[in-house]
Amino acid sequence: MHASAHSFPPSPTRIRVFTEDTLDTDAVVSELLDGVGAVTLRGLFTPAEIAQARDIVMRESDADERGRKVTHFQGDAEKAGRINLQRRVWNLLAKGEIFSRMAAHPAIMKVMRAFIGSEFIMGSIAANRILPGGPGQEPHIDYPYWDFHSPETHPARINATFPLNAQATIMLDPFTEETGATAFVPGTQRELHYPDESDRFFDRCERMLGEPGDTVIFFGAVWHCAMPNRSSIDRSAIITQYLPKFVKPMEDMPAALPAEFVKNASADIRQLLGLNYPYPEILDASRGGNAEGRDAMKAR
Repeated sequence: MHASAHSFPPSPTRIRVFTEDTLDTDAVVSELLDGVGAVTLRGLFTPAEIAQARDIVMRESDADERGRKVTHFQGDAEKAGRINLQRRVWNLLAKGEIFSRMAAHPAIMKVMRAFIGSEFIMGSIAANRILPGGPGQEPHIDYPYWDFHSPETHPARINATFPLNAQATIMLDPFTEETGATAFVPGTQRELHYPDESDRFFDRCERMLGEPGDTVIFFGAVWHCAMPNRSSIDRSAIITQYLPKFVKPMEDMPAALPAEFVKNASADIRQLLGLNYPYPEILDASRGGNAEGRDAMKAR
């Protein structure tokens, strides 16, 4: 059964705004699961940090002017020969220390611990740059739900009453209606469903508006998409995906990172890379002894 229009908050919806000082994780979790599906965290990063990250993203994406890097939900843009107007920059942890600071910001870590468990991991961190004229995306939901247009490939009775995803969008440019700020339909995270044409996404959607440095955290089961950039400036952001510890990551970050980076990673980055969770493991070759259970955890 599809989510119905009468189940959503009145339009227009005001996304709740928190700062690091006013952060209330119970309120955030409630908003992500039962409210509109998104919140804004304001003031987590300085203008200098945003500028540093943006400079790296511009340099890296300028080197990919033909848009050869893989991207997602860009079928129409690819058919129209405009896929180069939305460019992804992957493997950001290897491209500047600023991205480790962004991924493991204490306020974001605090929210994720409350929302997807204290041992959560990072599934991906990338930059998404939409140039002027970029056509935007297909309305969708995010990994691991992103292929739920084929529900038969997922477990019976899978639902969104508990989260298997959280997204953080750190804005590097103004997110306005003209620049193509992310569109979403508030409340659609409550009933797991991949949007189709009958859902009238573009008639019902609202925008995740903000300024450089704002961070929007949302549950990836809410219907959303980047919108066309009809302005004369870029619309770029850092997009980080967080997952419960047991969900297979989308991006194989440890394999892409230099060995020295992994060796010297902080405790938070090691957790985000999934290095604290040993599975899958070759158990036939593992050290002998009792590995799991409450008693095993107490002994660690």
